Amino acid sequence: MTANAAEGNAAGGIRLAGARGRWVLLATVLGSGMALLDGTVVNVALPRLGESLHASLAALQWTVNAYLLTLAGLILLGGSLGDRFGRRRVFVVGTVWFALASATCGLAPNPVVLIAARALQGVGGALLTPGSLALIQATYVEEDRSRAVGAWSGLGGVAGAIGPFVGGWLVDGPGWRWVFLINCPVALVVVAVAVRWIPESREGERTGSFDVAGAALAALALAALTYALVEAPTAGVSAPVLGCAVAACAFGAGFVVLERRRAHPMLPPALFASRMFTVVNVITLCLYAPLSGVLFLLPVQLQVASGYSALQAGVAMLPITVLMLALSARAGDLARRIGPRLPLTVGPLLAAAGIALLYRVGPKGAYWSTVLPAAIVQGLGMALFVAPLTATVLAAVPVRWAGIASGVNNAAARAAGLLAVAALPLAVGLSGGQYTSGPAVHRAFQEAVVICAVVMAAGGVLAWFTVREPRLAVPCAHPQCSVYCGVQAPPLDPGGG
Repeated sequence: MTANAAEGNAAGGIRLAGARGRWVLLATVLGSGMALLDGTVVNVALPRLGESLHASLAALQWTVNAYLLTLAGLILLGGSLGDRFGRRRVFVVGTVWFALASATCGLAPNPVVLIAARALQGVGGALLTPGSLALIQATYVEEDRSRAVGAWSGLGGVAGAIGPFVGGWLVDGPGWRWVFLINCPVALVVVAVAVRWIPESREGERTGSFDVAGAALAALALAALTYALVEAPTAGVSAPVLGCAVAACAFGAGFVVLERRRAHPMLPPALFASRMFTVVNVITLCLYAPLSGVLFLLPVQLQVASGYSALQAGVAMLPITVLMLALSARAGDLARRIGPRLPLTVGPLLAAAGIALLYRVGPKGAYWSTVLPAAIVQGLGMALFVAPLTATVLAAVPVRWAGIASGVNNAAARAAGLLAVAALPLAVGLSGGQYTSGPAVHRAFQEAVVICAVVMAAGGVLAWFTVREPRLAVPCAHPQCSVYCGVQAPPLDPGGG
């Protein structure tokens, strides 16, 4: 069947049980899973990558943050582009771009090239990430949509589960470069399936020019703030650091003013007319910042201070993913019946307790008595809050804005990760080449888990006082829709790509 024939089945008319429906699911799962896999393995590769390229801690931070910077700054534009000019088209372009940038990362001869390639990889991710769920929402018939989202979440969760194992095996085996190069064959399959089987869809009411100025201001604000945070440990309170901090405030204010005045903004202010949408995105910031900080420093702690191999460090937190796969659907159903307030309060408090338990991880602590209990408690907490968080975001806006709403929530999660990775080493006094010293890493890690646990708990308290709806609305007519909303949306790769 040709691409033109595939377009013969209008978007919104595909059945999940049919052959075309299964191919659509495969492409979206592989596409989002590719980005998720990349995110779960990059942090595991950081110590070996730094040793190979003789990189400083700041260079490792930029390896993570260059991707997050362009992704967080442009993901709203990526969602709008898909809604307006074709979700399949933007999804395919993003997949190809992501693969080419991944290949450049894998071949990078020095940290400068790697950081630049990671920034380009983030551009591809900004086109790819919001398109995956938006394609599911727009392609299937209404009565199959909840089952399709459930399958997408579950299969994507499997990708998250195998990611640490694959990443550790790649780093210990063929080398850290294959963490990036593995994306190329996956992307080839995604593009072939998408072009052949996925019908095109767009939001016909949306017209007008691109909001390039808005995207640029958002990216510049995040870039300036990130630079100030990353460089402060070595440069101190210098003119460049202070200048970037001031510039970040100016760019951020300019973005808000511009979006309020444009006829066709990248971030429609009308989205925030929904109190629930606004509140849950603020809570997302509070929850994903500590997750990002922990997942950035934990692989370094395990490999440098505790003597784990890359594979052992990669699979150390696997129980979190297993628990989420087993319990997220039930948590979503619970939130549908009793409302999201309780899961969004208890879940973060449990996750905060799990993060606090990581304080016991040290040079002599056994995995079974230190890391595993922390992973179990944190996994139980995340299983409680991730599905209700995603379901509430999608339910708070009309389906026709699924792409941009997904983009906003992903941008909130990515921005939280970006700022956490930049700020946490500054907060705990880790800089330069100290990431190669076991005692320095261990001291900084213990301070970091205390900070992250407090911020995570604050997110749960905020949810208790702000989330008031007694029952969770769902983004489609099927009453079970909220059961299946995203094990991976926002993606659980806070510190990576």
